Amino acid sequence: MGFLCCYSVFICFFVLLLTGTTSSQQSNCPFNYIYHLGDGDSDNGNAIRTLPAGLALPAARLPYGETFPGRPTGRWSDGRLIIDFAATVLGLTRLKPYLDTNTSPNDGVIFAVAGSPVLDRSFYLNKGVIIPTNVAPLNLQKNWFRRYLNSVCSTPTDCADRLGDSLLLLGDVEGNDIRYPLLQRKSIQDIQTNYVPFVTQTTINTTRELIRAGAKRVIVPGNVPLGCYPSILSEFPSNDPTAYDDLGCLKSVNNLVLFKNTALQTSLASLKLEFPDVTILFADYYTTVETVLSGSFISWLVAEPAGFIIMTEEGFVDPWARQFALIQELLPALDCS
Repeated sequence: MGFLCCYSVFICFFVLLLTGTTSSQQSNCPFNYIYHLGDGDSDNGNAIRTLPAGLALPAARLPYGETFPGRPTGRWSDGRLIIDFAATVLGLTRLKPYLDTNTSPNDGVIFAVAGSPVLDRSFYLNKGVIIPTNVAPLNLQKNWFRRYLNSVCSTPTDCADRLGDSLLLLGDVEGNDIRYPLLQRKSIQDIQTNYVPFVTQTTINTTRELIRAGAKRVIVPGNVPLGCYPSILSEFPSNDPTAYDDLGCLKSVNNLVLFKNTALQTSLASLKLEFPDVTILFADYYTTVETVLSGSFISWLVAEPAGFIIMTEEGFVDPWARQFALIQELLPALDCS
């Protein structure tokens, strides 16, 4: 299977991973709001509202939004995002981008901005790394979140109650903290030593701060195998066949991602001990995507008028009918039925 085809498949698979059921079904969960800090995977309209460059971004024009809702909305997709499908399953579909001034009732807010890293702009400036002007690092998104909470609740107790009635997703963001320095010719060892520890600590500190403010359910995803990204593969071609794994992905980059994911998991395990009454979940995107790319689950994808049909070794299956191990772990852990 060609990589670009695989890339499309694992984007579709993310949807399956986070929903794990048919689009017409809804899970019964003990929370009424979703709040999501992240990047382009979940940005439903914030980046195009940033000044001065927002309206010049690709997501502000077709073909973005072409299949849903038929016009550009700022989603970095021709249709729905992962979070849109997940929200449908959870029955919480009215998710507004934070920078949208529409004040109509909502089921949650998306603070994600495409291309955003975890670490602040000042960190990258000191490292000689340039990041886009329109991104919102994790600390800025957290401040937006606090500002939003202060607008909908009147006391710290009230805000804690709102957070306790919510699902909080923190990422996937950290991939940009690897991608930016890597594409600006920082070495793998430099990134592993001088970037990753700060990325992990900032993610954990932000999670801890939001838990102390009242969050009771937090999902923190790991990174996907960036060494399989077309942009990385084209930027770092190698004549050495041993530089690539069996999937044609760059081993060195993926090993860096695995190092970062392991560091994050270890830190989250410590955080769970610190807050035993809080549900803190790590979503293993890396293994999920690797499974798709390996072809051990999906042979190929066929477009149909009603959506997508997946061909497996057992034959055609409706993607919404297939239950996956990760979602079977996550939804019960969130007390969803």
